[in-house]
Amino acid sequence: MSSKWSEGIEPRGFRWIITDRFGVCERPGGYGVGHRRVRRLEEIIWLRRNEIGLIVSITSIPYNLHDYDEHGLAYAHLPFSDPSDGLERLKRILNTIREHSASDRVVLHHDSIGDRVSGVVAGYLLWSGLVDSGPEAITIAERLLERELGPLAREIVSMARQLNPGP
Repeated sequence: MSSKWSEGIEPRGFRWIITDRFGVCERPGGYGVGHRRVRRLEEIIWLRRNEIGLIVSITSIPYNLHDYDEHGLAYAHLPFSDPSDGLERLKRILNTIREHSASDRVVLHHDSIGDRVSGVVAGYLLWSGLVDSGPEAITIAERLLERELGPLAREIVSMARQLNPGP
């Protein structure tokens, strides 16, 4: 019989956006004073055991990357603070999610499930053509993430509307 620790624990805020393809969560281990190394390792074990093929971190600082390496998890560190980072950076994030989720399970994270993550989620739904309009993308993201999208998230959706999906 294996222990709970060996199975890992599901990362906080984990949700599938597209079942078994694209999910989101809080940064493994939490953030700020609430960050716990043991929890980070347990959550990384869960990600590995659940065959996550790529972790997309949009945090500005490269937190956890050495732990992902240590545990054999592929990652892309694509910092995204806010819309001032520009359309090209957002497009790179969206392309990375689309390219990898076609054949792997992808998990996107920032420190918490806040406006950055929810904006990227809604932006992805719109940009990828899974929904037809910004308001529809926002409504679906709010339901999936069980949170209201604020001004920052809505601005990210507006940015995604300006982008053409890549080839």
